[in-house]
Amino acid sequence: MSYSFATSPEPVLGVDRAMVFFDGMFTEPKLSHPEGVAVGPDDWIWVGNQDGDICRVAPDGSAMERVASTGGFILGLAFDGDRALFACDLKHGAVFRLDLSSRDLTRFTAPGMKIPNYPLVDRARGRLFVSDSHEPRVPGPGIWSFDLATGAGDLWYPHGLNFANGLAMGPDGNTLYVCETFAPAITKIAINPDGSAGDATPFASNLPGLPDGIAFDGAGNIVVACYEPSRLLRISPDGGQVKVLIEDATAHVLCHPTNIAFADRRLFVANLGRWHVSEIAVDIGAPPLWQVSQ
Repeated sequence: MSYSFATSPEPVLGVDRAMVFFDGMFTEPKLSHPEGVAVGPDDWIWVGNQDGDICRVAPDGSAMERVASTGGFILGLAFDGDRALFACDLKHGAVFRLDLSSRDLTRFTAPGMKIPNYPLVDRARGRLFVSDSHEPRVPGPGIWSFDLATGAGDLWYPHGLNFANGLAMGPDGNTLYVCETFAPAITKIAINPDGSAGDATPFASNLPGLPDGIAFDGAGNIVVACYEPSRLLRISPDGGQVKVLIEDATAHVLCHPTNIAFADRRLFVANLGRWHVSEIAVDIGAPPLWQVSQ
C-alpha cells in the first residue's frame, strides 16, 4: 500500500523559531558531528559526538560535561529510566550501557549487528529494540531485540529495510515505527502479544526528505528530522498528511538534523553536519507519558 501526501508549500514554523542551544565548536571536548540526543532524568540534554564521547549539557545551555567515552562514534541514545543510558556506536558495531549511578560504561551487545543506529527502550516488555542500518542503499535486516537485564538478544525483524534508522513506539504500545532513510519512508511494525515481530506496513512513503530521527508530539503527530534537506516534517496521526514543520535553507541553525527529543515545548535537535545542538520552540509540545520510555 502506498500513500500520497500534500506537502505544505511553506513551513508551519519560521526558521526564527530555531536557535543554537549549545555550540560545541570550541569546547573540550568538541561537540563534533552530534547525531544522538536525549533528555535525561536529570533534565540535562545528553548528546554524543564523532569521537565516542557521551556528554550532557545543562538545561539552560550554560555548560557541558563529558560523562564517558567509547572511543568510537556515538549514534542514537535512549534512557532506561534513571538507571542507564544506552548508546549505539558505529565504530564498534555495538550498543553500550552507561550506568547512571556509577557512570561505568560497558559493552551491552555481542558482535552481530552491522550498523546499530538507534536504541528504543520498551520497559513494558523489558526489551531494548535497536535498528540496524545494514548498508547505505542496500536493504537488509533489520531490527534487533535485547533483554534489558542481561543483554541477550537476536534479530527481531529479519526482513529487509532500506537503511533502518530512528525508532519510536506508537501510542498503542504495540507498534514500532521505523525510519527507512533511503526509501524514503516511515514503516510501522506490529508487536505480537508474545513480543515477536508482526507484519510491517507503510505509514508514510515518498517523503520530501531523507528521514533520520522521529518522535511523537503531544497531539499524536510524528515529527521527523530529515538529514537532507535540513528540515523537520510533521505527519498526522493517521499518516494522511505531511507538512514541513520547519526548514533551514542555509543549513546553519539546522544542518543535517538527525535525532530529536522533546522537553515540554522545547524540541532539541542534533545536527550531524555541524558542532551544535539546536532548540526549536514548537507549537505542539512533548508527548504524553506513553511515549516517554525514559
